Amino acid sequence: MAGMTKSALLSALAEKTGMSKKDVVGFVDAMVELAYREVKKSGVFVVPGLGKLVKVHRNARQGRNPATGATIQIPAKTVVKFRVAKAAKEAVL
Repeated sequence: MAGMTKSALLSALAEKTGMSKKDVVGFVDAMVELAYREVKKSGVFVVPGLGKLVKVHRNARQGRNPATGATIQIPAKTVVKFRVAKAAKEAVL
């Protein structure tokens, strides 16, 4: 099952809000840029009713190469995760 494409999302938002597609594109791009900047700076960006992007430190750990079975060391790193809001879970599930 395929999800909604970016173009379809932008068209649906334009139709729902009465904004032009060009304005919706600018708004969405600005929101994405703001989200990236805020997560980088403060470690979290909340989209009310949907969820939040959070920067999380992942510790170094042992892993296994599935092809050879050899044990490998996976280095520590910082990752970005999306945590779904309770309201979104309840609405969807």
